[in-house]
Amino acid sequence: MKKQELAKKVRDLNVYQAAFKAAMEIFKLSKKFPKEEKYSMTDQIRRASRSVCSNLSEGWHKRRYIAAFIHKLTDAVQEASETQTWLEFSFACGYLTQSEFEVNYEYYEHIIAQLITMERKAESFCKTPSSAN
Repeated sequence: MKKQELAKKVRDLNVYQAAFKAAMEIFKLSKKFPKEEKYSMTDQIRRASRSVCSNLSEGWHKRRYIAAFIHKLTDAVQEASETQTWLEFSFACGYLTQSEFEVNYEYYEHIIAQLITMERKAESFCKTPSSAN
């Protein structure tokens, strides 16, 4: 794996890869949710899990502006946290096993930690106006 500071594309980031993997797992798990949840829990948990990657991607392309980059990282953290909340509801409703819940909830904890680390080290990811070309 490449060092994060040397990443050329958002897909090179470990956190992006982890978030993508997690979103795909959420998709797989949510396929077994009942039909009556289609426009509620199923849509919400899928949207939130996918939004982690999309916010990270948007932020990656705004690195020239550190405040915009940090803002999108913060949005990604919020979406990961929302996904955790939907995981809790899914477990409480009996749609996930305890193991599925715990594994995925913890995986999102690691994603959130990586995003927060990126926020704290934002300058090392951001382009300066002279190096943006």
